[in-house]
Amino acid sequence: MITHEIVHLLVGPSDNIDTTHVKEAAAILKKEPYETRMLLSGKLPHLIAHYQTAGEAEPVAKQLKTLGLVAFTVNDSELSKSPATRFTARSLELGEQQAVFRDNGNHTLTLETKDVFLILKGKYQLSSDKKVTTTKMKFNLTATLVTGGIPVWSKVKETTKANSDEMGFFVRIYDLVSAEPKVEFFENAFNYSSLGKDIAPSTTANFNSIVAKLRAVFPGAIFDDTLTQPMGTSQPYDRQANTVELNCKLIYLYQQAVHNFV
Repeated sequence: MITHEIVHLLVGPSDNIDTTHVKEAAAILKKEPYETRMLLSGKLPHLIAHYQTAGEAEPVAKQLKTLGLVAFTVNDSELSKSPATRFTARSLELGEQQAVFRDNGNHTLTLETKDVFLILKGKYQLSSDKKVTTTKMKFNLTATLVTGGIPVWSKVKETTKANSDEMGFFVRIYDLVSAEPKVEFFENAFNYSSLGKDIAPSTTANFNSIVAKLRAVFPGAIFDDTLTQPMGTSQPYDRQANTVELNCKLIYLYQQAVHNFV
C-alpha cells in the first residue's frame, strides 16, 4: 500500500501585501481574497494550506514566491516531531569567536562563530500548583473545658494549593542544519557572574546584556525576537504548551527559507 505524508504550505509574514497581491495569492491558493488576507497577516509564519504530496505543494509555493512572498513547504512528520533532549545552559563563558555554555551537570557545549545561524529570543510562562503550609492558632474547645474554662489555643497546620506563575525570557540558538536548537537558556535559571563588574540588580537587564554579548560574538547570526512582541493576544507564550514549540520551529523554518530564498 502506498501512503502519502501530508505536506504543509507556509508563508512568512509580510508588510507589503496590497490588494492586488492578495487577489493573486487567493487565485493561486483557490481561496477567497478576505480569507487569504487573514492567512497572510500577522507577525508569525502561517500554515496556509495542506497537500497530499510534495508534488502538489511545491508548484503552489513556487507561484507564491513570484509574488515576493517567502513560501516554503514542510512535511507533517517534521512539524509534529517531539522535541529532542536539549542542552539547557546555566552559565556561559564568552570568547572572541566562541561561546562555551555549561549546564547544571558541569557539561560544556562550545559554539563557534561559524556554527550559529539563528538566535531566537522569546517569552515564556510556566504555571504550576504549589502546596503551601501555614500554621494558625485555633481555639481548642475540648482542652478549654478540661481546664475549667481557661481558654486554650493550639497550633494547627493547614496545607493549601496555590497557583504560581513564573514568567521571563528564553533564548534558543540554532545552526543551519536542524530545527532543533543547539542550546537554550532561561532568564530566571541562569548564572550571570560572567558579566563581572557589568552585572546589574535586574535579572532582565542581565539577560539582555548576555543576549547583546552573544550577538557580538555571533555577528553573522540572524536575531529574531518576534516571540517577545504582542501577537494579538494578551496571553503570553506558555513554555509547557506545544504552541511555543511550534512557533519556534516555524520561525526557524521561515528564517531558513529566507536564507535559501531565490
